[in-house]
Amino acid sequence: METIRLIAVLLITLLTLTSSALAGVEILGARLSSQEEMTRLVFDTSGPVVEHNIFSLDSPDRLVLDLAGTGLGGELRQPDAGNPLLTRIRSGERAGKSTRIVLDLKRKVRVKSFCLQPDGRYGHRLVVDLTPKPQQEARQEALSAAARDLSGHPSVQQRSFKARDVVIAIDAGHGGKDPGAIGVLGTREKDVTLSIARKLAHLVDQQAGMRAALIRDSDRFVILRDRIRIARKHRADLFVSIHADAFHDRKVRGSSVFTLSELGASSEAAQWLAARENEVDLLAGIDLGKSNEEVAGVLMNMTQNMTMEHSLLAAKPVLEELGQLGKMHQSRIQSAGFAVLKAPDIPSMLVETAFISNPQEEKRLRDPAFQQRVAEAILNGVKRYFAANPLPQTLFAMQNSSGARSVRHVIEHGDTLLDIARDYQVSLPSLRSLNQLRDDRIRVGQVLRIPES
Repeated sequence: METIRLIAVLLITLLTLTSSALAGVEILGARLSSQEEMTRLVFDTSGPVVEHNIFSLDSPDRLVLDLAGTGLGGELRQPDAGNPLLTRIRSGERAGKSTRIVLDLKRKVRVKSFCLQPDGRYGHRLVVDLTPKPQQEARQEALSAAARDLSGHPSVQQRSFKARDVVIAIDAGHGGKDPGAIGVLGTREKDVTLSIARKLAHLVDQQAGMRAALIRDSDRFVILRDRIRIARKHRADLFVSIHADAFHDRKVRGSSVFTLSELGASSEAAQWLAARENEVDLLAGIDLGKSNEEVAGVLMNMTQNMTMEHSLLAAKPVLEELGQLGKMHQSRIQSAGFAVLKAPDIPSMLVETAFISNPQEEKRLRDPAFQQRVAEAILNGVKRYFAANPLPQTLFAMQNSSGARSVRHVIEHGDTLLDIARDYQVSLPSLRSLNQLRDDRIRVGQVLRIPES
């Protein structure tokens, strides 16, 4: 009897989950907030958004969000007149259970998007951050569009999507008057980390759609907060700090990967390493402890929560790839309060390649072939992260959506054939030809097939 009751409960649970999956995810509403020139949109959803794609259009400037497997379940709040970037938000459901949201812009913008899990106060959310593009960059895009128009060809036919590079900030630990840990054979951590960092940067620059930014490319001393500043200057999408540290027990060995923790280190070794690394700035006469209140205030920001979440997502595949090289010090992601990982807006990780205090591992760290394998493992993990979490307007996002099924559009009030062509980045003649239209007349409720852009 107990077995039958258990089976019944399992069947009911399975049916409930299946029903929820078939129902799709609903967009419950949108919240807007602005700080200085930045605007943040938070879309509250009934479940996780499995796939979303974002691209920009010009003449006029717009941003288009396509959310697969979603429907509209609530009103989207409109921006007020004082919003620095937005004039209006339009939305509509498309055939095949998906939603298109169009943001009418006051100027060209840069965009970052990410998903957040329920945290007790809020449920699932899709967050879209908009910041204005520098005037020089926006002016160059406007000149390019004008040149296309003067060429006599419809700009919609000439419009192309130029993917931006994913930027990886590579931080070689220590340097200059800070040698880092020193092995029995006299191997200095600062030399090993710089060698691995250069190899990793070379590999990254060879990848289509990726670009490396070395925090230091020479034997120089860089304070911890400047390392974050340099990464932000390069608009880094990921920060990877490379180390080969030591422990008082010379038997300790293996690779490990760390992300930031504000609640305490995950092991004795993690606590010891973090305390040691954070003391580095004392060489420059800087007491990091004096900035604790400032750091604590930054960490209260919602952005930091997202950053820490994506730091874990990025660290996991890197840890798995390093596991292919040999024994791991820790088979799970470690956490500690490394100051170098405290950038509030850049997902960050610290890679402990091996322990230089272990005589056997010191020999491996001196081997250029081993250094190359470490760099390759880190690269493979980073590529896996961006493939699973593609940033908008990057090659990863384009590759992720290249296998999408054919798109259909249901005509709504106010739609014109030209607007539809622009929104989907296709030419007007191809749209007419695919749908066998003799002219540009369309009717509400009519379904159009969208050609591949």
